[in-house]
Amino acid sequence: MVEDIIPSENTIYQNIRSVLVTARQKASSAVNFAMVEAYWEVGRQIMEAQKNKRAEYGTKLLKYLSNHLAEEFGKGFDETNLRKMRQFYQTFPIQDTLCLELSWSHYRLLMKIDDASRREFYLTECAECNWSVRQLERQITTFYYERLLVTQKEGKESVKNEIEKTEPKTDPDFILKDPYILEFLDLKENKNYHENELEQALIDNLLEFLLELGRGFSFVARQKRITIDGDNYYIDLVFYNYLLKCFVVIDLKTGKLTYQDIGQIDFYVRYYNENIKQTDDNPTIGIILCSEKNDTMVKYSVLSENDRLFASKYMLYLPTEEELKRELERERLLIESKLRENNHV
Repeated sequence: MVEDIIPSENTIYQNIRSVLVTARQKASSAVNFAMVEAYWEVGRQIMEAQKNKRAEYGTKLLKYLSNHLAEEFGKGFDETNLRKMRQFYQTFPIQDTLCLELSWSHYRLLMKIDDASRREFYLTECAECNWSVRQLERQITTFYYERLLVTQKEGKESVKNEIEKTEPKTDPDFILKDPYILEFLDLKENKNYHENELEQALIDNLLEFLLELGRGFSFVARQKRITIDGDNYYIDLVFYNYLLKCFVVIDLKTGKLTYQDIGQIDFYVRYYNENIKQTDDNPTIGIILCSEKNDTMVKYSVLSENDRLFASKYMLYLPTEEELKRELERERLLIESKLRENNHV
């Protein structure tokens, strides 16, 4: 019957709603970018007017512009914000490089980054991954860029050069990090949490965890059961990374890394490669996410030989800059030691 193929009122409503929501989002994005371009132009004109002028003239000009613009357009044009717009032009002098995806609030955060390479990295990642302002702030605060520089097999400078390239990375060393910052779990006050509680907290905060994992990750399963000769084993978390084109299995450990932990993740990875991985997938990656990383254990185990196995420390609080620098330095020294040993083999 004809009425059987007529979509329901709710289906029609949802379709129309989707069109309107998309239109609003596009309109909002266009308006935001129009303001970004306007602030850039304001900054350019202020810079041009102040060129080759005395500092006193610049101060006088900003005061004059602030008085008149704020009166007509609101307090968003006070002297402080006009200086921000001038800084905006100085930081991003080529208008064509401005990103449609980023708002003025995004750019205000990016302008706080002095190092040009670091700033460009965050700008590119923010635009491509559609980070909110809050997400961008978190990634900067947790030293996302610096943690990517610490890799399991490459020297720091070579990785830095690779990270600064804008094309997608297909090597795990340019996506996986150490340490991982999991302050969003709010477990730091609980000194006696168990692995199942850590796992549940990660699932409850999956969006934040995906952000922390990095680009290309999608959730596949938790407590993934595998059966060998009638015995059942359970992998804590399984993801797939579309950039690396492979499965990523994660084993959670609330204590110090042990040899048994390493053997277990190696077992899981071998099983996935043999039974789950498709012919067009790359070999599976295994990560032991542990609260205390034993560098000696890493050095003298299969982790030092297998470039698909990783042990990464997690931190349940937002570390200070000094704390994180110490963690990165510790990891850098371990990598350099492994590189020297490999070069002498």
